[in-house]
Amino acid sequence: MVGPFEQAILAVILGVVMLGMGAALTFRDLGSELRRPRYLILAVICQFVLMPLLAFGLATVLQLTPGQAVGLMILGCMPGGTTSNLFTYFAKANLAFSVVITIMTTLVAIVMTPILLVLYGGALAEGVEVPLSNVVSSLVLLIIPVVLGMWLRRVSANLGATIELIGSVLGVFFIVLLLVTWVPRNWQLLLESPWQVYVAAIALPLLGMFGAYWYGRLIGLKVPDRRTLSLEIGIVNGPLAIGIVVLSFTGDLQQEVLLLPALYSLFVVLTSTAVTLMYRWSFNRAQVKIPELL
Repeated sequence: MVGPFEQAILAVILGVVMLGMGAALTFRDLGSELRRPRYLILAVICQFVLMPLLAFGLATVLQLTPGQAVGLMILGCMPGGTTSNLFTYFAKANLAFSVVITIMTTLVAIVMTPILLVLYGGALAEGVEVPLSNVVSSLVLLIIPVVLGMWLRRVSANLGATIELIGSVLGVFFIVLLLVTWVPRNWQLLLESPWQVYVAAIALPLLGMFGAYWYGRLIGLKVPDRRTLSLEIGIVNGPLAIGIVVLSFTGDLQQEVLLLPALYSLFVVLTSTAVTLMYRWSFNRAQVKIPELL
């Protein structure tokens, strides 16, 4: 797993990236999202209905071991993470919508995650407790840099543009650092893992993104908001899932349960990058077509 030093570095980088995202937003952007609560409520429902169902279905179809199944269910019951905001930013989707959904699902997860784990996990999930301090820390990490970035942009447009650029560059570095630090450290684990866990780790975010996109179409969201919802729902808070496993299990069972959240945290970077590039290409193509229509 990623060591304490790497975790500290990633936390700092993510904080700067979130600052850059905030510099790309205005308070008017967030206000417009809060004025349409219907879509926010529907997004929260999607998060805690679609993803747990997908995790349960994959665990059943792939016949995962009890420990692996619990690890996958914990992932499926997680709220959206700050990584989804990062990829929404790069995809040129609706960043304000993504940030508000992340905040709401993180708050709702304090109640919904343990309930869902009991409903789906049964005896396998008995004793799993949501570490509220981790949830609060994640929420603070998200809110403070974003609000600060928005304020800096309001104070100085040039300063805001500079911070936005720095955040964008560090965002790429953040993804590369995850790959460079995790893979060499866990190479033997990757070689020994059965194929079923790879399928589960890759399929959960992809199916979540696909399902959320069409759910967004069903409820009448515009294309940029569908892309936002797709990334927001499919990319869950992997670090929070790992924290729950570490605090809730011990010994060999801990390692077995931890395998899926760890693999997910690795592969979600690759799958999300592929989907984000596709969305970014579609956005650029649409931008080129606009002048042609004028």
